[in-house]
Parts: sequence; C-alpha cells; structure tokens
Amino acid sequence: MGCKPKPEDIAGGQAILEGVMMRHGNKIAAAVRRPDKEIVFQEREYIPLTKRYKVLGWPLVRGTVSLFEMMVLGIKCLMFSAEVALSEEEQKPQGWELYVSLAISLSVAIFFFVVVPAFFFTKIKTFIDSLILLNILEGCVRLGLFLSFLAATLLMSDMRRVYMYHGAEHKTVFAWEDGQDLTVENVKNYSTRHPRCGTSFILFVMIVSILVFSLLGRPDFLHRVIYKILLMPVIAGISYEAIRFTGKFSRFKLVQVLSWPGLALQKITTREPDDDQIEVAIAAMKKVV
Repeated sequence: MGCKPKPEDIAGGQAILEGVMMRHGNKIAAAVRRPDKEIVFQEREYIPLTKRYKVLGWPLVRGTVSLFEMMVLGIKCLMFSAEVALSEEEQKPQGWELYVSLAISLSVAIFFFVVVPAFFFTKIKTFIDSLILLNILEGCVRLGLFLSFLAATLLMSDMRRVYMYHGAEHKTVFAWEDGQDLTVENVKNYSTRHPRCGTSFILFVMIVSILVFSLLGRPDFLHRVIYKILLMPVIAGISYEAIRFTGKFSRFKLVQVLSWPGLALQKITTREPDDDQIEVAIAAMKKVV
C-alpha cells in the first residue's frame, strides 16, 4: 500500500499522442510509447507563476494564469509526443505548424462558441423579455455546438486513442489519491471520470458564462462579442475555483450532484484504456510523485 496524499496535495495531467503528461508540485513528466513499444520520458522542473508571484495566486486570478500555463506546457508536451510516437515514415509536425494549428483552433473556437451564440442572442432578443431566459437559450446553443464537436471527434480513430490515454490518466490519479501502489492491476479498478478534469472545467465555464453574461443586458451584436471576449478571464477564474471546490469536497453528496454533469460529459472524452496505456500513465506519475 502506498502513502495516501494529503487532500491539498494535487496531481493531474493530460493525454497526449500515445502518452500521458503528469504534473505534481514543481515536477512535470511526459511518458510516450514509441512504435517499438519502448516508453520514452521528458521531465522538467517548473515553478508555477502562481507560486513565483503572490498576486497571481489569489483566488479568481490563479485560474486564468493556471489555464494559460497548462496550455503552453501542454503544447510543449504535445510536440514531444509527436516526435516520439510517430514512426519514421510518418511526417512529424514542425513546431511552427503546431502553433499555427493552435491559432486556427482558437479562432474557430471563438467563432463557434462566442460569435455564433451572440448572433443567435441578437436575433431572438426582440421576441423574449426575460434576460435570464435569453442567456439560457444562448447557453443551450453554445452547449449544443460543443457536444456536436465532441461527438464528431469520436469518428476519428486517433482521438479515440487519446481518449483512452485520458482514461488511463484519470485512473492513475485516482489510485494515487487513494494511496494505492501504482500497479496496472490496482489502477484498473478505478473510474475513468475525475471531477477535476478539463472537460468538467469547460462545462463549468458554460454554466458560469450564462450567469455572467446575464449582467451585460441587451447590447448589440458587436459589443456583445467584445464584452464576452473581455470577460473570458473572469469566467475562467470563477470556473477554476468551482472545479477546485468540487475536486476537494467530492465526498459530499451535494458536491457529487454538482459534479454529475461534468462527469457525464466525460463519457465522451474518456475511454477504458488497455494495460499498455495504463502502464504509460503509471510511468509518468511515478516520475513526479
């Protein structure tokens, strides 16, 4: 039996190409399985900005900072995994190609999850008096687009494998949090759905945005788009605190009810991993704990 961590001792990570990145304290490790089945590691020490600068660690501020950091670190780990996981015959992406892809992805996300819902809002606002109802309907459009996007990713075999590694990451984190020895047999017993998952975070963002955007009133289309973009850090900060709360107090029934929608959504973004994928997640975790 391993040593059970303290409740404030948090570990987490993300799935990458044929591997898993884990983060705990100031340590980050990515483990990726090569085509010849060998596991290759990338390790680094990294002190978060929220620890280096006190003001950035304040509640509501730390969420946006942490989100930006994880995006940058995630891209670096993704670049490493692409170099390792792809065979010699496959074309490996250059660094600039990933950054261009990220810029395009962010632009597409803003269009579909900010511009399109705002356009819908301005078209129906003359027919509905209730501001809350307007924002709920707009939120439903945003959620519908998001679910459609996730459903479409299931048609891609590469994404299904990423979701399996995502499940392996969650199982391994659960086993570590429970103080279990990190073996494949122990890890297999745990759930693929974790309350601190980024998928749950996105759902919190959509719920919080309905409440925050209700304070904007009924601006015209252009101003609504601008206000929504400017308020993204605020929404991210509130959502980050909410996801930390549900992760910390997940043993309570009320919190479990609040976490349920996000956990249900993870049925799309996680899949049951095989033993080899669990082995990779365990290897990454052992490098940071």
